Amino acid sequence: MDNIKRVLSFTRRAVDDYQMIRPGDKIAVGISGGKDSLTLLCALAELRRFYPVPFEVVAITIDMGFAEPMVLTEVAKLCEQLDVPYHVVKTEIYKIIFEVRKESSPCSLCAKMRRGALHNAAKELGCNVVALGHHFDDVVDTFMLNLFFEGRIGCFQPVTYLSRKDITLIRPMIYMPEKDVRYFASRAELPVVKSTCPADGNTERAEMQKLLTGLERTYPGLRYRIFGAIQRGEIDGFHQPSKGRMPGEKDYAQEEQN
Repeated sequence: MDNIKRVLSFTRRAVDDYQMIRPGDKIAVGISGGKDSLTLLCALAELRRFYPVPFEVVAITIDMGFAEPMVLTEVAKLCEQLDVPYHVVKTEIYKIIFEVRKESSPCSLCAKMRRGALHNAAKELGCNVVALGHHFDDVVDTFMLNLFFEGRIGCFQPVTYLSRKDITLIRPMIYMPEKDVRYFASRAELPVVKSTCPADGNTERAEMQKLLTGLERTYPGLRYRIFGAIQRGEIDGFHQPSKGRMPGEKDYAQEEQN
């Protein structure tokens, strides 16, 4: 994993800026099998080796019970290589949503049930923190989705404490653009598992990603400006980074000058 240093530059900066990790934390990484969660797993497994605050990492996959099961053999091998315990929790979420309730818009309920299963599994394994693989583009996409479809200014938080579960959610990749995630996943040959969900790719989020990508062709750096507005507005726990520009924004600023 020769490009893990760039991944760490993003993740460590976010972890430091938002004080995401405390001494003795046992962190559960939610592994969907996608590039984002696998990149996060690699980042935290590597960070664990030298970060001044000691912490543990475990990996959890919520098996949704799809008609076509996900093959997770290579993911398990990666976890073994990283010396990270791996747990697969079987559920009937697919059956409940698609067969029992027959939801026409299943994504919201599915996400809620999946989160609940992940939090329960984390607590059962003695974890007090759950790390999620949301990246820089997810921050911007979520903000714009809330604006367009709900008419409100808001986003998920970098750090969220769930008092009912006594568990903290952290998102260490909020500074890392998706293009860097894709690059790392490709170079590191991560065992990405394609989702077998019948609604995969057919979502409002996918449409928003297409819209923003199109707008960025006309207005380069648009996502950075939106992200900067979220920080300056201190929306939902975001704030301006303590050391000036965040990683990646500097790259864009240099491109603008050239």
